[in-house]
Amino acid sequence: MIPQSESRIHERYLRHSKKFPNIWCAGCGIGIVLGAIIRAVDSLGLDKNEIAMVSGIGCAGRMPVYVDFNTLHTTHGRALAFATGLKLVRPEMKIIVVMGDGDALAIGGNHFIHSARRNIGLTAIVVNNATYGMTGGQYSPTTPPGARTTTAPYGHIEPPFQIAELAKCAGAAFVARSTVYHVEELQEYIARALQKEGFSVVEAISYCHTTIGRLNRWGTAPEMMLRLKENSITIKQAERMSEEERAGKIIRGILADRDDLVEYTRRYYTEVIPAAGGSPWNVQKSVSPERAVRE
Repeated sequence: MIPQSESRIHERYLRHSKKFPNIWCAGCGIGIVLGAIIRAVDSLGLDKNEIAMVSGIGCAGRMPVYVDFNTLHTTHGRALAFATGLKLVRPEMKIIVVMGDGDALAIGGNHFIHSARRNIGLTAIVVNNATYGMTGGQYSPTTPPGARTTTAPYGHIEPPFQIAELAKCAGAAFVARSTVYHVEELQEYIARALQKEGFSVVEAISYCHTTIGRLNRWGTAPEMMLRLKENSITIKQAERMSEEERAGKIIRGILADRDDLVEYTRRYYTEVIPAAGGSPWNVQKSVSPERAVRE
């Protein structure tokens, strides 16, 4: 039985003036991701006034509506661009960027790889349900081959992006993948990502039972949740399997955890601002270099 104090954690982090139940379909995994974020923040003892949550458009993009952090709901695919601007003027803040797979990897794909390349101190949480759920079930950059969608009624033929591997190759400091079934693991990865100074990515594999799930007869929300359990393996398990055995499996774990990279705003305030003789926008008046790079 969950202790009373633990069962009430969410009450400290939600905007109770917002209408509940929330906008998401009954059984959706996005609420599980939101819960994991809240518990990760609480486990680290972070001040919610020093946290910002930024999102774009889509089902996952509605998450900032409900949390009592500083929040920014931006345009489609541009969450990381807005978050980059925020991080530059408030480098001491913990900034969580929540996106869906379409939001992050389609129109937002350029921002995603360049945020990783810069190693800017943002925590990107990508809810990967392999479809555009809010707009009717079109295929996304992560839709598996052969799946039927509203824009691929005869089966999807494009290979999917591997989100975590893409982030690792682009230079992210921390990269991990879990599923909404493995909620304690997901929470742990989010907490570790929040503690990382550079660009961190957590891919949360979820599902959409009302669009792509229904079109492909993958079952109800509990049945699709069970698919995540049965179809996922850890990195250690994958290492003992052949390529054929790993095919189609979700590989969970930490793919990158680097300490040899310097975070972007740290370099900006210690190298660029002094070299320029001060900022033409007087940024240093509101955020001092000492505050920005404090240990």
